[in-house]
Amino acid sequence: MARRRVQRTIIGAWVGLLVLLGACGARPEPSSQTETGKVRFKIGYLPITHAAPLFLEKYRWNGSRAAYLPFELELVKFGSWTDLIDALNAGKIDGASVLAPLAVKAKERGIDLKIVASGHRDGNVVVVSPKIQDAADLKGQTFAVPHKFSSHYILFYAMLKKAGLHATDVSVVEMPPPEMPAALSEGRIAGYAVAEPFGAIAVAKGFGKVLYQSHELWPDSICCVLVLRKDFIDRHREAAVAFVQSYFDGGHAAESKDAEVKSAINTFMSVEEKVLDLSLKWIRYDDLTFSEDAYDTLRTYLKETGISKQPPAYADIVDETLIKAVEAEKAP
Repeated sequence: MARRRVQRTIIGAWVGLLVLLGACGARPEPSSQTETGKVRFKIGYLPITHAAPLFLEKYRWNGSRAAYLPFELELVKFGSWTDLIDALNAGKIDGASVLAPLAVKAKERGIDLKIVASGHRDGNVVVVSPKIQDAADLKGQTFAVPHKFSSHYILFYAMLKKAGLHATDVSVVEMPPPEMPAALSEGRIAGYAVAEPFGAIAVAKGFGKVLYQSHELWPDSICCVLVLRKDFIDRHREAAVAFVQSYFDGGHAAESKDAEVKSAINTFMSVEEKVLDLSLKWIRYDDLTFSEDAYDTLRTYLKETGISKQPPAYADIVDETLIKAVEAEKAP
């Protein structure tokens, strides 16, 4: 009898804990309100130059712009995409700059998020060791990508397809981006596709070369996107519109690639000047809109690569209303 009571007590405790955890997950409240009535919220990022519009937005927000914006932005740094998605799923952050295929998979798995903007244009390279002359030379070699659910894996797939190779001809491995340049220089891998500045590191330092720019394999490709949790948009729509507007402004500012832009980027990550210059040369930030045509191409690739059997429809994952609201405010 005593043993049964102990078992019932343990089971009851576990059930109670699961209910508590479920309740916590059901009503995430990472956002809060300041004493002045502004919405304070959290956006996750990884330290990559693709996130420059977000860096510029925060960097410029700390100046005179802060007085008239209806929100306070807190950027939360993550060391991996997995950790970032876990935080987004748990409601510990309100949104993120994230890989588009990863956002699609997150949506498929029940995270109610919305894409509200692109992160950048172009700026992904296939980097290989100097001895690799073309994609055919990668046969039997090892190639690295940051995550299978990434545009970089799609670029790898498109490269093999263009060269008439099959996925089994090249060994593809997932590797943290900061490790890729060293792995290439040490001969552990023959090439990689990755977000910036990790491609520029190998090229600027002379132990890697560009085999393909992303637009040569996938025109108008989608890499990183800005996402917000739908519950945040529903609760704080005015702040969400202002945030997206400010984000677009950050993109236009980033496109100048001047001293302010480099200073803003180096506030959030440490990059050597020659590496940053090359990285910025490859990337465009002037148009952060997210088009249905580009998403349809992404959906096709996601199905071809097996990343997703049935990606969500454009209307289910993209919130055009925020973009339209921003455009309406800009109209004379």
